[in-house]
Amino acid sequence: MTTDTAPGWIEWHGQRVCLGGSWTLSHYRHLKQMLAQQSSPEGDCVLQLEDIQALDTAGATLLANWFGADRLRTLIEQSQTLQPERKGLLQVVIKALSREPAEPSPKPSPLIAALAHLGEQSEIVFRHFWELSGFIGLVLQTLFGIVLRPWRWRMTALVNQIHETGLNAVPIVALLTFLVGAVVAFLGATVLGEFGAEIYTVNLVAYAFLREFGVILAAILLAGRTASAFTAQIGSMKANEELDALRTLGLSPMELLVVPRVLALLITLPLLTFVAIISGLTGGALVALVSLDIPLGQFFGILADVPLKHYLVGLVKAPLFAFVVAVIGCMEGFKVSGSAESVGRHTTSAVVQSIFMVILLDALAALFFMEMGW
Repeated sequence: MTTDTAPGWIEWHGQRVCLGGSWTLSHYRHLKQMLAQQSSPEGDCVLQLEDIQALDTAGATLLANWFGADRLRTLIEQSQTLQPERKGLLQVVIKALSREPAEPSPKPSPLIAALAHLGEQSEIVFRHFWELSGFIGLVLQTLFGIVLRPWRWRMTALVNQIHETGLNAVPIVALLTFLVGAVVAFLGATVLGEFGAEIYTVNLVAYAFLREFGVILAAILLAGRTASAFTAQIGSMKANEELDALRTLGLSPMELLVVPRVLALLITLPLLTFVAIISGLTGGALVALVSLDIPLGQFFGILADVPLKHYLVGLVKAPLFAFVVAVIGCMEGFKVSGSAESVGRHTTSAVVQSIFMVILLDALAALFFMEMGW
């Protein structure tokens, strides 16, 4: 390693320019002031750099700026006594200073930018659906692989998940659907009252909760409550490398963690749907009794005339919603990286995706049942 001595200096001997001393960053301010006081050589001259004791990129940059990059390149090529390493350093600095800045790319038009953004978002949505379909296939493969092997069933984990996702969710589901039933009854009474048809408020509440509100409100509550919990639990295990420990022990995280959660939701969501329907009808019955003077006997008499198929139409959607919510919650948990921020981000993503898929599937199911006349 070369040790800096005296700062760099310049001597003129006619057309010969002699440089010596240390041209390094430690003497940068002195060198810059010295070059500012001298004019660069004009015309033909000979550059002598053999007396330079130390040279780095800072000194080479000052020399290139003082002589001019093109002129310094010519002078060092003509020099026969310049050390190869210093010649290479000067050539690298000259090349960097001579490089022309890249032309700024033209700004796209607003229409092109909007189309590009739309394409990027479409690609993201397609990738999400592709990953979801692949994870669903993996879940079904694991489920069918253990269905005929009772000794591999995780009954303790299944019962625990049923308790967590089903029994603990009954109060919030019942309360919310009770209030929504009351609101629907108030709304129906307000609109139908203008036509003297308040009695049909009972049919409105019954059809709304039997076909749609019961199952979709229960599914949305589970999407916000349970899917986020699945993502946070599995994501925390992945961040703590517990999933790697399970694989090291020869255990399958899909079999231990995912299948019990999926089966638990498949069992609990139809039951919660029933609770939601009963609570919603109870809220409607209370409003009908208090505001519309419809006795409970008359309310339930009208309710008994509603065809059973409407209840079945709502109930048949519950397992599909449950499967989608559970799969999305578990999938986002496996996508968590090793940070708390990632856990929060994927938990939010699980809730948003679950609610979106529930509403999308409900809309498709409504169109299907309408076309089938059910």
